[in-house]
Amino acid sequence: MLSAWNGTIWRASSGVGALLQPGDVGVPAGGRRRTPGLRRFELAQLAGMSPDYYARIEQGRGPRPSVPVLTALARALRLTADERDHLFRLAGHLAPPCVGGDEHVSRGLLRLLDGVRGLPALIATDLNVVLVQNPMADALLGEPARSRGLARSCTYRWFTDPAMRGRHPAEDHEHESRALVDDLRATMSARPTAASELVEALRAESAEFAELWAQHDVAVRRSDRKRFLHPALGLVELDFDVLATARQDQRLIVYSPAPGSAAVSQLELLAVLGQESFAG
Repeated sequence: MLSAWNGTIWRASSGVGALLQPGDVGVPAGGRRRTPGLRRFELAQLAGMSPDYYARIEQGRGPRPSVPVLTALARALRLTADERDHLFRLAGHLAPPCVGGDEHVSRGLLRLLDGVRGLPALIATDLNVVLVQNPMADALLGEPARSRGLARSCTYRWFTDPAMRGRHPAEDHEHESRALVDDLRATMSARPTAASELVEALRAESAEFAELWAQHDVAVRRSDRKRFLHPALGLVELDFDVLATARQDQRLIVYSPAPGSAAVSQLELLAVLGQESFAG
């Protein structure tokens, strides 16, 4: 039975994979390809799993794929929400609920993210949960936190985890706090069911948040400037711009240096150093 599941999963996923071209997902085309679409190891790499594990899924030699594995495959294959739900059902799982907004990244945003080269970029929800980010963002920010529950939100961690603030100069904290609260209020008015739990938790846990929330200021964060404290590069100052989906529940955020600024050469060095410098 398991083999039948996995064989069906593979046929469903490989059919979509054949439609994807290397350029669609930021993969170098390389030499001539005997078959259309992405190679097995390329799909495995995009999904964050080993080629051997991906092969076992194809061949029905492993356990039933877990929800995180299917989620990673759906993103790697750029599936639509309907295609993703179908994949989940084929694997014997319930389709992910859409309560409070869908965290399945759309193909359009993923294509845009794939097209951003040399600049840190990420996709996040309107509750500031990072869904996926490119290697340059990994190098600048570190990998997305493996948190659960409300702690998945960067807004929540900003007000509850001092380490989150340690990435930015102390003199910038007040501006960042206010910008996060004003943006969250805009989300609260648009999607109160999704945001209410986060707001109530922060009001209870952070006096700073409660004070700012009581001021009732609102502003969707469409662009701003941020300064990062990077262990290898020092102070890095970048502008960022936000492109939101039609429902405003997901956002592509791209960080870029001002022309002629020190950050131009800093990002060039960051591309060489990679994520190891952040961890060091």
